[in-house]
Amino acid sequence: MNEAALSLLDDVVGRLEQAIRARDCPAIAIVQGERKLTLSDYDYLRDQQTAAAFERRVAEHARRIHAGRWVFAVPQVWLQIPEAIVSRAVSNHPLREGEQEAITWTAFDIDDGVDYGLVPYTRRPNGEPVFDDPEVFTIDVTPGERAPGWTLLRTMLGDDNDRTPGT
Repeated sequence: MNEAALSLLDDVVGRLEQAIRARDCPAIAIVQGERKLTLSDYDYLRDQQTAAAFERRVAEHARRIHAGRWVFAVPQVWLQIPEAIVSRAVSNHPLREGEQEAITWTAFDIDDGVDYGLVPYTRRPNGEPVFDDPEVFTIDVTPGERAPGWTLLRTMLGDDNDRTPGT
């Protein structure tokens, strides 16, 4: 990632960490082009259709300002299984065996391409989150249609074909 994309990542992660400390869990996107826009959605984790609709709205704004880079992030709960990593929406319920809370992010820069990563975090006994540093995946990642930022990336690249999740 170049410095401009890292700066956007730091901005998005900082905003999301602040929201998580306040017990909120929005999806947050920052798009940068002719100007910088920050967009958030508190219903993103409700279902796949809501998530895809927000990502399409982000893409519309990104096109409008001729964005050359963006970062999209959302808090999730991860579980690594032998064949993949599965995720679910965060909740007030305790984590199950093997689960890890994390901020999942996707970054795009027109010159550098796409990066994926996470910011793992744990909670103190009083519930206060303690965040690690952002990690960039250095292995091949093949995100699926349900991955945060997937619809945004496909829409920006013109690959979306007006598909609705699940069809």
